[in-house]
Amino acid sequence: MDWQVWLAFLAASIVISVTPGPGAVVSMSVGLRYGYRAALRSIAGLQAALLIQLGVVVAGLGAVLAASETAFTVVKFLGAAYLVWLGIQKWRDSGAAPDAAGQPVVARQLFRSGVLINLSNPKAIVFMAALVPQFIDPAGNQWLQFAILAATTVVIDVLVMSAYALLATRFRRWVTDARAQRTQNRVFGSLFVVAGAALAAASRH
Repeated sequence: MDWQVWLAFLAASIVISVTPGPGAVVSMSVGLRYGYRAALRSIAGLQAALLIQLGVVVAGLGAVLAASETAFTVVKFLGAAYLVWLGIQKWRDSGAAPDAAGQPVVARQLFRSGVLINLSNPKAIVFMAALVPQFIDPAGNQWLQFAILAATTVVIDVLVMSAYALLATRFRRWVTDARAQRTQNRVFGSLFVVAGAALAAASRH
């Protein structure tokens, strides 16, 4: 892969990651509630989903979503319903801090939520299906090129989501009581609902 092609993909990856979306919302929400180390669980889930999405593109299934209105619509509404459900759960959260015994459960939930949040967006898969092949040289080792692009995407997204999470942790001292936590839960819950509504209204193009 030519380094100029890689730099162009790097720039595209930065723009995509920096653009606020459900991944940024969950990174900030977890960072504010539990701290950066816990946010890394969600970020790891987001990256696992990114790798799955890239795998879908490599397998050619992304083209199916791009071509089939029915398949795209089904996945889109399932993803939108999940984001809205997540927002409602966040809104209803009492704000009580988890006890030590609950920490492993919370960690697993954070990773799983990260995976599901990124997988719930079929538009991302369609976008990758349109974007990624443009940076692949058919005459070169395609698997190696996909590996380079996947590593680039993940590293950039980890850095950007970490920045969102670390920014949120700076405000933790203002949300230490239950009332403040309920307020931030409702703010982020509303953002998830808005993200779900936006996804439901999205088209393939």
